[in-house]
Amino acid sequence: MGFSRYCRLYRPRLGELLLGACLALVASAGAASTGEARHVAHALGEARIEGRPERLVSLYQGATDTALALGLTPVGVVESWLEPPMYRYLRDALPEEVRYLGLETQPDLEAVAGLAPELIVGARYRHTQAYPLLSRIAPTLIADTPYDFEAMLEMLGEATGREARARELLAAWRARVSDFRCRAAASLGDDWPQSASVVSFRGDHVRIYYDGFAWRVLEQLGFRRPAAQDGPGWGVKLVSRERLPAMDADAIFVFMRDDPAVLALHRDWTAHPLWRSLEAVERDRVYRVDPVIWNMGAGILAANRLLDELYAHYGLADDGEGESC
Repeated sequence: MGFSRYCRLYRPRLGELLLGACLALVASAGAASTGEARHVAHALGEARIEGRPERLVSLYQGATDTALALGLTPVGVVESWLEPPMYRYLRDALPEEVRYLGLETQPDLEAVAGLAPELIVGARYRHTQAYPLLSRIAPTLIADTPYDFEAMLEMLGEATGREARARELLAAWRARVSDFRCRAAASLGDDWPQSASVVSFRGDHVRIYYDGFAWRVLEQLGFRRPAAQDGPGWGVKLVSRERLPAMDADAIFVFMRDDPAVLALHRDWTAHPLWRSLEAVERDRVYRVDPVIWNMGAGILAANRLLDELYAHYGLADDGEGESC
């Protein structure tokens, strides 16, 4: 009887811990030592990693983005929330044979083990409970937050022996950040820096984000939150159009799904007099942005695409190098 079938048949009686050991046996066949070990700290401890792992399993989207940026093709990934099975901006970089492992919230651990990974990457907010099992399958890195794309880039670069590539990507990113800030200040003058609202229209409410991936980027670029949005937590839900003034800012970045209910709510809210009185609306600074890039990509590739959108929205020249301003 194969180990995968053994795990499936006996899981109800063996319990969670024995399942972890069983899955570890599946993975152990491909876990040969390939060189000097490195110890990489992460949100839930420290991973001991042999050599330069190539067989990576990514359990959240920011790790998939980061791995591809580093030139590492995962053997297994979780499915995307939108544009399934994988976001279009990453899809062409993944081979057809990549294994999809379910959603971030409930990845298929038996399938993970069956891939015999050399490294697994997850996120604290998704995979804390699964970490004891995952770390029995292979060395596992857990991101403290899925939004800190620079920390993930550095950690994964260290874990896979791609530190030099990670440094190159970070240096290029920081040069582009400096270039945008310089060009925005030169172009906008006294209108820079700007306050911004990051807004998502849903089927039955609107969300204003105080934190998240978009704000990781926007803060670096010099945008600031309106005083009314300087609160704890991820943000706030608006269920009444009378709350529209809560999103007032110099600029509003809007993303939403292409869904009839969402589009209907957007039409209803943006036809209201309170919407038309917002400063960003009056000054034509409401920008429709990509929900995948602004809210879900969470890696260095998505960060650069988000910045591409901002160069375009503000009509700023971008040579791609961040060295000419």
